[in-house]
Amino acid sequence: MTSSSDRSPVVDVQSSKTYEVRTYGCQMNVHDSERLSGLLEDAGYVRAPEGSDGDADVVVFNTCAVRENADNRLYGNLGRLAPMKTKRPGMQIAVGGCLAQKDRDTIVKKAPWVDVVFGTHNIGKLPVLLERARVQEEAQVEIAESLEAFPSTLPTRRESAYAAWVSISVGCNNTCTFCIVPALRGKEKDRRTGDILAEIEALVGEGVSEITLLGQNVNAYGSDIGDREAFSKLLRACGTIEGLERVRFTSPHPRDFTDDVIAAMAETPNVMPQLHMPLQSGSDTVLKAMRRSYRQDRYLGIIEKVRAAIPHAAITTDIIVGFPGETEDDFEQTLQVVREARFAQAFTFQYSKRPGTPAATMDDQIPKEVVQARYERLVALQEEISWDENKKQVGRTLELMVAEGEGRKDGATHRLSGRAPDNRLVHFTKPEQEVRPGDVVTVEVTYAAPHHLLAEGPVLDVRPTRAGDAWEKRNVEKAAAKSAGVMLGLPKIGAPAPLPVATGSGCGCD
Repeated sequence: MTSSSDRSPVVDVQSSKTYEVRTYGCQMNVHDSERLSGLLEDAGYVRAPEGSDGDADVVVFNTCAVRENADNRLYGNLGRLAPMKTKRPGMQIAVGGCLAQKDRDTIVKKAPWVDVVFGTHNIGKLPVLLERARVQEEAQVEIAESLEAFPSTLPTRRESAYAAWVSISVGCNNTCTFCIVPALRGKEKDRRTGDILAEIEALVGEGVSEITLLGQNVNAYGSDIGDREAFSKLLRACGTIEGLERVRFTSPHPRDFTDDVIAAMAETPNVMPQLHMPLQSGSDTVLKAMRRSYRQDRYLGIIEKVRAAIPHAAITTDIIVGFPGETEDDFEQTLQVVREARFAQAFTFQYSKRPGTPAATMDDQIPKEVVQARYERLVALQEEISWDENKKQVGRTLELMVAEGEGRKDGATHRLSGRAPDNRLVHFTKPEQEVRPGDVVTVEVTYAAPHHLLAEGPVLDVRPTRAGDAWEKRNVEKAAAKSAGVMLGLPKIGAPAPLPVATGSGCGCD
């Protein structure tokens, strides 16, 4: 929770000033953007209406640095805003996140119309830096070298009324050769368990019924105090919180994934039967070159134990294709692990150089055409497996938490969408009874596609929830604000995007 002493000084901003936050990268950046929005609203700004496309008084870029062309993407977007800023005196542009932490003064040199540059460790300073830039009429660049305050002490504008990210740690102690994130976010720093549970209890009190524990390497939680079972204890403690229906976490590292965590998942009813476990490669040789401290046997052994304890668990993964030195035999080993593991989904990425990482300067960089061909073979195999695994769901009766914004064709098909306990996306027939995001429905699966399920029959049961009440309350407040002529620009409501979507950068920092 936020105390007044933890916040940056409130900046006096006219209520008519609007802001827009553009987010790139992993789920950490998504959650950081919720905090950036909370800070700006705490300082008096209001969110610009959807579709503003830079037509706001303050535009903030929360950047990612894990892809080779990340800077090109940023400067392209900054370039498009330059003429808008010229036409609008007083408009401000801020750049934060991993790329800002890495490039620092380079950003202002390449884009002198940027007003503020801040890093991953001092996001709480954004309102003050914006005001200082306005008063002094010059760019403010402030990059902290270490964490100034745990980000969860900052005000947060959560994107969902019924589901929330909860950070348990920041930073990472791993040294994967393809990943720059530890250098930009620092060594792992854990939150106190009591603070985490207090935040969850407060969220549940506000109507949240699903939380996702978040960290660069969640199951290394406790390394600060030397308690190897701290994460499993945290999962079990979440099981005692009344009103908390669903607990998820992202992302664990195979090195730190211990049997006590599997037991906690299996024995804690509100911990969902879902696991996202990054593989990256099935080849021991490549894993060694990546500095991933596990091997194929260890990885498959974890999968086997999880399935023995939680038979219906859906397991997803990340895989990098074309890492420097990867041979055809190495790639075949990855395909073999995919066949054995039978992932519900695999989020596959073609290796791309991360400037500043050891892998970027390794010999035997794989030609683009070879990487592309391997990538296509892997995607085809996983598509087949995903479809086969989804077909096994046909005929099952599932409880879905109703979502908003996850069924792009729902309006045309007269369906609604929700997430099953194992996080599979299910589109279901819209019932006559009112159903709100956050409510729970029971359906029978009638059809399977590779990336979603259908429940085309009648809804078997509808359970209104406090989470649905929270969604409804937020929408009533939004409508009241609009009728009063104040454009608060509240975002679409919905659960945080599941890990694989949020992890689209493929940074492999877990």
